[in-house]
Amino acid sequence: MHALVEQFGLALVFVNVLALALGLPVPAMPTLVLVGATYTLQGGAYAWLGVLAAWLLSISASVIGDTAWFLAGRRYGTRTLQSLCRLSLSRDTCMKKTERFYGRLGIRVLAFAKFVPGLSLVSVPLAGAMQVRMRPFLGYDTLGAALWAAAGLGLGVAFAGQVEHVLELLSDLGVRAFGVVGLALALYVAWRWWRRHQLMRSLEAARISVDELYALMQDPALAPTLLDIRAPGYRDLEPYTIPGAQFADERQLADILARVPRERGVVIFCACPNEVSAAWLAARLREHRYNDVRPLLGGLDAWRAAGYETAALASLRDEASPPPALTA
Repeated sequence: MHALVEQFGLALVFVNVLALALGLPVPAMPTLVLVGATYTLQGGAYAWLGVLAAWLLSISASVIGDTAWFLAGRRYGTRTLQSLCRLSLSRDTCMKKTERFYGRLGIRVLAFAKFVPGLSLVSVPLAGAMQVRMRPFLGYDTLGAALWAAAGLGLGVAFAGQVEHVLELLSDLGVRAFGVVGLALALYVAWRWWRRHQLMRSLEAARISVDELYALMQDPALAPTLLDIRAPGYRDLEPYTIPGAQFADERQLADILARVPRERGVVIFCACPNEVSAAWLAARLREHRYNDVRPLLGGLDAWRAAGYETAALASLRDEASPPPALTA
């Protein structure tokens, strides 16, 4: 194992980090730890040159992959975000997580995005879709890649002895070691798929279509309260909503309970795949005696695709207080 890492370690770092940056679900941190430990165990000046070379190659690979998605976000906008979320094992939450972080920190989120699972995957094309200039993007993205790579290689340097013991154990196990690792990975992916499958089944009967919603909105006595729970950063990116919608943050449940009447139906929509955030809030509201509350199937995209009217949003920079409900 040591011989292979010594011979191909730098190439492995570059390819592994580039694949991760391009969106493939392949972890790169274990590779950085392994390479850092292997070069440290060699000792001498060559070891530090190897670690430095691995660090620079990791930064380069990360920035190359991120720049590709940044340019795709600039050209294709939110379609790029939806495509990237489909590559994530946590695609139902990665969009919402990124919306929140980016809405709070802007392009500075790239300085630590790689340390948060799912965040780096979407924050890069989101920066492109927000038409961030290339220079600040490259600055913060390079800083984030440098810190992340330094953390992985640094762990390998600091715990080189422990890594060597693990490698010796795997060497003793031989082919069985790869079987154990492969089985563990397969079980993890299967568990994530099963959990997602169960969630999707529970959502199927709980949603309302855009045609059903439009029909209800034509009768003032039946029109539901509409909650737009997209994060501010995403609303800046798509500055329109369904007429009559109110902005809400599903994390601020007390505020929602105080201003949303129970005697009317409630329809919730978001920008996340499969309306998972909307479904989560709907479940919380049902726990507080809201009997008719449903996520909107397809969200705002489905509403627009059906040709229904949207309302343009004013500036959303000031989020100090909840905006008033929009009118048609």
